Amino acid sequence: MDNFDKYIGQVLDRRYLLKKIVGMGGMAVVFEAYDQLMNRTVAVKLLRDEINNDEQSVKRFINESRAVSMLNHSNIVNIYDVSVRDDLKYIVMEYIHGIPLKSYMSHKGVIAWKEALAYTEQILRALSHAHSKGIIHRDIKPQNILLLKNGVIKVADFGIAKLPNTETVTMTDKAIGTVYYISPEQASGKPIDCRSDLYSLGAMLYEMITGQLPFYADSPVSVALMQVKDEPIPPTELNPSLPRGLEQIIQRAMEKNPEERYQSAEDMLQAVQTLRAHPDKIFPPYKQTKETPSGSKGTKDGQQGEGNTGRSGRKTGRWRGGHAMLPVIAGIAVAFVIAGGAAMFYLMTRLIEAEQESDYATIKIDSFVGMSYTDSISDRMENGIYYEIETDAVYDANVPAGTVISQDPSAGETRKVSLQNGQMCKVLLTISKGAETFVLPDLTIREYREVKLLLERMGMKCEIIEDYNDTILEGYVVSTEPAASETVTSGDTIRLYVSKGQMITYVEVPDCLGKSREEAINLLISADLALGKVNYVKSDREMGIVLAQSKPQGTSVPRSSTKIDLTVSGGPTYGEETDTDTGEETDTVQLPETEANGS
Repeated sequence: MDNFDKYIGQVLDRRYLLKKIVGMGGMAVVFEAYDQLMNRTVAVKLLRDEINNDEQSVKRFINESRAVSMLNHSNIVNIYDVSVRDDLKYIVMEYIHGIPLKSYMSHKGVIAWKEALAYTEQILRALSHAHSKGIIHRDIKPQNILLLKNGVIKVADFGIAKLPNTETVTMTDKAIGTVYYISPEQASGKPIDCRSDLYSLGAMLYEMITGQLPFYADSPVSVALMQVKDEPIPPTELNPSLPRGLEQIIQRAMEKNPEERYQSAEDMLQAVQTLRAHPDKIFPPYKQTKETPSGSKGTKDGQQGEGNTGRSGRKTGRWRGGHAMLPVIAGIAVAFVIAGGAAMFYLMTRLIEAEQESDYATIKIDSFVGMSYTDSISDRMENGIYYEIETDAVYDANVPAGTVISQDPSAGETRKVSLQNGQMCKVLLTISKGAETFVLPDLTIREYREVKLLLERMGMKCEIIEDYNDTILEGYVVSTEPAASETVTSGDTIRLYVSKGQMITYVEVPDCLGKSREEAINLLISADLALGKVNYVKSDREMGIVLAQSKPQGTSVPRSSTKIDLTVSGGPTYGEETDTDTGEETDTVQLPETEANGS
């Protein structure tokens, strides 16, 4: 870090004061900085000196600024400013109070699957926004995902992103993405699209919930080959407690063939949201399988016997009475036996089937939706003895606790059941747990859109009330109703009181000309204006009389923050007793603190 300490304390472009180093990468150094114009803390990503003239590195640097400048999403790091000069190249971004997701994963080892899905959902929202703009990230990995203290995710580092209708960064070893997460098409140099990002996210989700990478080898080349050819160990083999539906989501996201993956971030997001709401959800097959026709080819039913042998073997000659009739009689007898046997077989089959049919009953599924659930619900319902009830409980603020929300199969469908054979009709009932309750966290001094998104994820509704505030930045939450630490219920409306910034009012500049210095100061104080510089000059006017003011009388200016400079007569002999060449003296007068701030 010593090589970059020289930048600490410097002001870039007379605006960004570099305060300290907060991160270092292969291409750039990240500083915490203070934006003196906007009065806020920012992050400044400064390109390293040694690669300042490397064409590919500069291209990647510019590419990142172009990509993120096209995006505006709460789960993507915002870029405020970009400077690309021969001697200095930097990007100014929002300052994130968080850590890389990779660091959190290393600390935790294995992340709880519900927590991992919460992060995945936010990343998918960010990717959905980027993909809608034609931008493919190409380097989704935990190192490029930032995790804030409040659980919000920020996607960063669009340095090798593929932009629409522009020349993107060449896919060299610096721009190919990390081999542990790249898609098969990236590894093999084939064309990519938004589905490549979904593969990388699937690999990242695999690592979060199992604690290990899908593929690992001694060399990056070996890992890349495994991405193309091998299948990872199913997550449930590494952690049997994981939901089967979660494994299905990962397996589909990591399909080798992009056509068999989720086709968009929205598709994968829908699956993730479904699983979060219904942890026992099993997703239907998504692969297109071809059915083979039944029966064998080339041979029709009934054409495999010896149908022609009897006709070809008959001899010609004299008919010899009874002897000649024997074959006919025998044939007739055989025919009767065969016909009788067939009839007997048919009758026996029908009797068996009838007996079996008598063991089964066809029932119509009852409607359970809206009923109050108890453990003995099946005993209190019509045909309840035929049901095998399974339940799934979910929070629902609109349905009272203990009430059936939905059922599978649906009401009115028919099923065959057999008590004798133990064949029951399984019915899955989704039961409401009522509204979910939370302890409201402290949401003040946070950007209101971030707070609104957090509350909506908790099932809350938001009402935004804006008002001026002299101390809280515009767009930040001043207070909430209910207040922090109070218990709230999903579906409740939370009022967010949001700052509109300091209210600017205007006043007219008073006429200070011809007044004494003291009179002029009192006039400025009365008008809620501040005194600026007082310049004394030689003049025939009486000493202390105001000769000029920096803004004319009657000018409309913002109250409190506007300073008025005064030119005051020093008298006819002013400057003759001073050692200055100009004969001028500057007297800076400091008003009382309360008066200067207009309070």
